[in-house]
Amino acid sequence: MIVRIFRVTVHEGKRAEFEDFFRNTAIPLVKSQPGIVSVTAGVPRAESPNEFCMVMVWEDVDSLKAFAGEDWREPHIHPDEAALVRDRSLHHYELAAG
Repeated sequence: MIVRIFRVTVHEGKRAEFEDFFRNTAIPLVKSQPGIVSVTAGVPRAESPNEFCMVMVWEDVDSLKAFAGEDWREPHIHPDEAALVRDRSLHHYELAAG
């Protein structure tokens, strides 16, 4: 399994607009993908009100590639959120057997 952590910082004054997109478009879109095991979305903390995070667990790299494409290691921004996002980061981890 692959853990994918996607984090964005939105432009000042765009929090509400991004939060609507995040809750009503991005999260449902990811949850509907074949090969997704779980999706957890983090809402901003008081000290970082413009930062959002989504943690996804994918069955395997092939499932992730089917969603994100061959450049799955790069963060992708949906066209509807491009003007809202100031910065983004993406991290991948293999789930340790335990």
